[in-house]
Amino acid sequence: MLTQRSRYAMRAMLLLAKAPVGGAPVPMTRIAAEANVPRKFLELILADLRDAGLLHSHRGKHGGYRLAKPTHLVSLGDVIRVIEGPLALVPCVSRTAYRRCEDCVSEADCAIRHAMMRVRDETARILDGTSLADATAEELAVA
Repeated sequence: MLTQRSRYAMRAMLLLAKAPVGGAPVPMTRIAAEANVPRKFLELILADLRDAGLLHSHRGKHGGYRLAKPTHLVSLGDVIRVIEGPLALVPCVSRTAYRRCEDCVSEADCAIRHAMMRVRDETARILDGTSLADATAEELAVA
């Protein structure tokens, strides 16, 4: 299940994806208001996204945030991984944080592992295949 923190991060990133390229940075207060995210929580989320290289922050009176990459180069999977960590539901199928399950007798014969591999692969395929540009275009098409 997607956490509230990830939903907030995606809302903020989608809002920033709609900002004009080369325009002024979007102030945190505007992001918080328009994305409906508590400001204190948003500060932490934006810092994580900035530290991961997905955002640039600008200080000062006219400061704020803007995307560090074009919208077609940032996927929903990128955002979720920064906030949540690996997409895998169990550690034994994670590509980035593999860890053998403590109670596993045989990974080769584990039906749960095989099913979770398929879940991980399909989840990653969809999330990594959906860029911020795709998501904002879909939002506009639905509206």
